[in-house]
Amino acid sequence: MYEQYYGFSERPFQLTPDPAYFFESITHKKALSYLGYGLNQGEGFIVITGEVGSGKSTLVAHLKEKLDADRMSVGEVVTSALDGEEMIHVAARSFGLDVEGRDKAAALAAIEHFLHEEARNGKRCLLIVDESQNLSIGALEELRMLSNFQLGAHPLLQTLLLGQPEFKRLLAGSPELEQLRQRVIAAHHLEPMQPGEIEPYVRHRLEHVGWDGNPELDRGIFTKLHRATGGIPRKINQVMTRLLLLGAVEEQAVIESDMLQSVIEEMEGDSAAEDVTVDDVVAPDPSLPASQAIAQARRAEADRKAPEQSRSDGLAEAQIVAIERAFADRDRELDQLRREIGETRASFAGETGQGSDALDERLARIEARLDEQEQSLRHVLAQLIEFLETSGQRQAA
Repeated sequence: MYEQYYGFSERPFQLTPDPAYFFESITHKKALSYLGYGLNQGEGFIVITGEVGSGKSTLVAHLKEKLDADRMSVGEVVTSALDGEEMIHVAARSFGLDVEGRDKAAALAAIEHFLHEEARNGKRCLLIVDESQNLSIGALEELRMLSNFQLGAHPLLQTLLLGQPEFKRLLAGSPELEQLRQRVIAAHHLEPMQPGEIEPYVRHRLEHVGWDGNPELDRGIFTKLHRATGGIPRKINQVMTRLLLLGAVEEQAVIESDMLQSVIEEMEGDSAAEDVTVDDVVAPDPSLPASQAIAQARRAEADRKAPEQSRSDGLAEAQIVAIERAFADRDRELDQLRREIGETRASFAGETGQGSDALDERLARIEARLDEQEQSLRHVLAQLIEFLETSGQRQAA
């Protein structure tokens, strides 16, 4: 894949949250300040909200890495639509408690016993709840009730709630959550990154994987990258992944603005595409560079519909088939070139009565280049298929 072509130690723009890549933007620095203040209070609720992909999970991963495991026990819950009783059981399991088959009262008793034991051992407890916008009012009320557990005058559990903007609105506008609101001691909404933060962010992630200036980054891409992504980290990662893949496919040493524009248009086409079937796909022109051929196929797919096939599965399968057809056409062209090379060598030897070292050397270089190109194309095909299938799985989930 592109990380091998450019000599990176790993992919720098993976979507999986990794604290090693944490970038302290202005808004993330503020969030850390609020988190630090809230944790020092040792009680109540801390609320962090932000758009999808704004970096909430990476922020929490960074926070967890900084916490002292000998002084704090952390439970994590990634919620679906839980009711109150389900919330209690899930919270208990997040701390490693076995409450399978036990009723709500027994689960609460297990949590309280655990919190007391941790406090006696000098440890505080933090419950992190992600995707809080999916929780019912009842589940949020149960979380509030958990915050009532105390040892003497000291609260035993603190809760960090992470959610999308709708959770912020739910918390502010629901009369039933008035008591929970009163226990929120710190809150912050993650804003998109500023235009001037895009270049440092991209360079930060590249430098983490050993980037040495190859590929060179045209300074003009960063303003356009901010406009295209709105400054949302996950969107930046998605665009940069495709941009570097394009650079590797076309063997570019410089990532230029027109390449970024091509990627943006391609991704916009993906988003606008309707359901497709394999039969609807127009195979890309094999005479084009690989990236343009693939983009051509995707644009053709975006204009077609298949009413009984899901968008994610259909589009991914269609893209894969189109790419495979393009590479099959390339294979035929490579074979034809090899035959012509052989015929040229034989013809030259027949006319002169002897071979030519210079010609042989030149033809050998061409053949080696063709072999290298074929291996590179096949490797890119395999990685593209993996990328598309993984994207489809994420969308389906």
